[in-house]
Amino acid sequence: MAPPSNMNTPGGRGLARLIDAASNRAREGLRLLEDVARFVLDDAVLSAELKQIRHEVTARVGALPLSPGLLSGARDTPGDVGTRIGTGAEGVRTGVRDVAAAAGKRAGEALRSLEEGAKALGADAGAFEALRYRLYECEKGVLVRLDARAEQWSVCVLLSESLCTHMPWEDVALRAIEGGADCLQLREKDIDDGELLGRATRLVAIARASGRAVRVIINDRADVARASGADGVHVGQDDLPVHAARAVMGPGAIVGVSCRTIDRARAAVAGGASYCGLGPVFASTTKQRPTLAGTGLVRAYLEDPGTQETPHLAISGITPENVGGLVEAGARGVAVSGAVCSSRRPEVVCKALRDAVLSRNAAPSPDATTLRA
Repeated sequence: MAPPSNMNTPGGRGLARLIDAASNRAREGLRLLEDVARFVLDDAVLSAELKQIRHEVTARVGALPLSPGLLSGARDTPGDVGTRIGTGAEGVRTGVRDVAAAAGKRAGEALRSLEEGAKALGADAGAFEALRYRLYECEKGVLVRLDARAEQWSVCVLLSESLCTHMPWEDVALRAIEGGADCLQLREKDIDDGELLGRATRLVAIARASGRAVRVIINDRADVARASGADGVHVGQDDLPVHAARAVMGPGAIVGVSCRTIDRARAAVAGGASYCGLGPVFASTTKQRPTLAGTGLVRAYLEDPGTQETPHLAISGITPENVGGLVEAGARGVAVSGAVCSSRRPEVVCKALRDAVLSRNAAPSPDATTLRA
């Protein structure tokens, strides 16, 4: 396509300046997001997609019907009135999340300018629109991953219907939320795919309808987690690796990993895990374990510079009666199953566990000796 004949007019040169500036801003914002994904999140999937978008922006701008050298020739940084306009907010960043959010906004706005500029040239504006939508997904992924890394749950309830002896599993979920559980994990290994997806979808609906910030995680099945709209997936050492699970669910998915040793925890965090499940810490009535990690694993995790900043959940055999040992070890979150699911009062158990985890000085619950009756 030949360049428009009016590009030598003041309006044409202004359009060229607009496209040049928008192209630079888009690539700058994309590169910054890519760096956050690469160096802060260690997320190969996100960083690769952002890099690909950045290169496609360059290719699409190069394919616009403009004479060679027109964009760089139209550039006039000293004469750009915008360089002298700023806001106070532009100079304030409270953390990496703010940096990433600003970069995403900058890149998105620049891509919209390129889209409109392409329309003015009679070129393919849809290509820039498609890139903008891909950016939005990546931006969401980066921000969710940053949020996920910083999010430390206090009580995660692992829901299995077979353990819900006093009420339907849906009621256990509702009561767990009432008691302060901030994460629910669906853990069903012996039902068919259709039923599993149905339960996962119902659990997501229960969590969302509560009006509270309750995350939903699906055990093992990244495909079911994605299809149900869950927040993430929890995998074992022999399941999908973190990068593969996130490739199935999307770049911003929460992916937790079960870790029996500090070495495995280090590897999980280095591989991009959002959180680590540490255990088994105590003997469990729901799953027999040949060896126990004990509270020492929690202490090692919190002392290790490679893992201490990543959220964790101590798991296995945890009850209101023994959670104090984990609190003394520094545990900031616990994952429980039988103690909640098999209780006649799941909400009371969750509250006792949450109170203990959130405060080392919390007084023992008056119901502690009867919670599991």
